[in-house]
Amino acid sequence: MQNKRSMYAWAMYDWANSAYATTVMAGFFPLFFKSYYSAEANITTSTAQLGFANSLSSFIVVLLAPLLGAIADGASLKKRFLFLFAYLGILMSASLALVGEGEWQIAILVYVLANIGFMSSNTFYDGLLHSVSNKENIDYVSGLGFALGYLGGGVLFAINVWMVQDPHFFGLTDQAEAIKLSFVSVALWWALFSLPIFFFVEEKRIHIQSSKETFLAGYARLKNTLMHIKTMRPILLFLLAYWLYIDGVDTIIRMAVDYGMALGFDGTDLVLALLLVQFVGFPATLIFTKIAQLWDTKKMLFVAILSYLGIVTFASLIQEVYHFYILALCIALVQGGIQALSRSYYARMIPQTHEAEFFGFYNFLGKFAAIIGPALVAVVALFSESSRVSIASIAVLFILGGVLLYFVNPDAIKERETD
Repeated sequence: MQNKRSMYAWAMYDWANSAYATTVMAGFFPLFFKSYYSAEANITTSTAQLGFANSLSSFIVVLLAPLLGAIADGASLKKRFLFLFAYLGILMSASLALVGEGEWQIAILVYVLANIGFMSSNTFYDGLLHSVSNKENIDYVSGLGFALGYLGGGVLFAINVWMVQDPHFFGLTDQAEAIKLSFVSVALWWALFSLPIFFFVEEKRIHIQSSKETFLAGYARLKNTLMHIKTMRPILLFLLAYWLYIDGVDTIIRMAVDYGMALGFDGTDLVLALLLVQFVGFPATLIFTKIAQLWDTKKMLFVAILSYLGIVTFASLIQEVYHFYILALCIALVQGGIQALSRSYYARMIPQTHEAEFFGFYNFLGKFAAIIGPALVAVVALFSESSRVSIASIAVLFILGGVLLYFVNPDAIKERETD
């Protein structure tokens, strides 16, 4: 039986770094970028700048993740790499407070580095899932992490929203100063609640004598993973499906507030809608994963994908601000579920002796996916000059992902293993 302390310590890292995903990535940075860092640019241009910034950071992570993941697996460096990239994200989050008005180039640079720290640390965080779970409870543990992420990110975000709405209560001069202090609070929150995973989660120790051997072993493990994936069609199909539909999910997370601003909605309403996602997402994720345990994980993934198709369609048609709140509620009901079940569904398919290697590639594709969606939104926005058309373009990612998922047959792997 897995150590419950380790399980909750692992899940607490999601509580810790989700503050960045909520307050910075999805919440205040898009708002502040348009109104402060890139105030002189028109709405379409700033949307493109933000979209390309998200794609650039994801592309850099794509280049780093496979090799670093393989090295970490082979030399038991997952916790060290997690700490290294978490520290980068924490430092850059605080540094956003130092960027001045109109300095959009510096803001983009700092934001890209912060994203690299956030996404890369998640690679090694996910890689520790098997250290704190087993085949029977992996759905629950995976869902617990995402659920606590919603709750933790929501708690700090609620405080940050209060700061921005009433800066004088906190002794601040204006909303701009409150937003900058919010970026600092994210860094402190992330640093504090990261401590449990470092103290209470253990990873299996593998001794490799030299740095050169560690590096070469990383290449060998990466090559080994690729060879295994090529020979296992269900895993390859699932990874391709995941690559597409999770790209749609990530794009909505990153671009929703920017889209609301492009439609002319007030920033306060957009932030409150995002806060709604956090607190509804906490119980919704636990319920979603529980239904999957009682029914079927793959079928619940289809429920989530179909829900997102409806969400994208509705998003392209909304007119009133209350529509945006309805949109946020719908996203909250399925977002955590599709993330948690994708991770646990994949974990059930991979060979028991190669979990770490296969999860490294899973995270590689997850980060690579985050390149296409924001770039797609940016390009469509520039050519169509319509934010509605650009958000609707995300639907193609869910359609293609759903089609590929339909052809995934995990039983084919089990049949092969028994031959």
